[in-house]
Amino acid sequence: MLSEETKKKIYALRERYRESKSALIPGLFIAQEDLEYLPNEALVEVAELLEISPVEVYEAVTFYTMFNLKPTGKYQIHVCTSLSCFLVGVEKIVEHLEQKLNIGMNETTSDGKFTLRHAECLGSCGTAPMMQINKEYYENLTEKRVDEILEGLP
Repeated sequence: MLSEETKKKIYALRERYRESKSALIPGLFIAQEDLEYLPNEALVEVAELLEISPVEVYEAVTFYTMFNLKPTGKYQIHVCTSLSCFLVGVEKIVEHLEQKLNIGMNETTSDGKFTLRHAECLGSCGTAPMMQINKEYYENLTEKRVDEILEGLP
């Protein structure tokens, strides 16, 4: 399932640490970059490469929100719903996104373009409400600004 290049990267990463388990999170990022999500077979391969149990890999993948166990949209929208964003009205942004995209949280649009998710904190409290689309931050959101951002995506 994982490409040979990905396996080599994870193995090389493992060699950098005294304990191979320390390479788990970066190894999962490498695997997810290769496959775009992490099916069970990939989790088992990562476990084998790092010489740890598949359960340990699964625990990490299900604890952190940045890992995907199923295919996601081309654009992953993570909306910060922590206290700072909540205090400045992020719930209106979430409702607007759900209506505009016609999906709920943790769902993907039927065309496979967008996946909508909560994020506990994206570390941009001074510019709340905010969201992250793939690797890009969008801050000081309003419903109008959200529409502009979505319309500007290819």
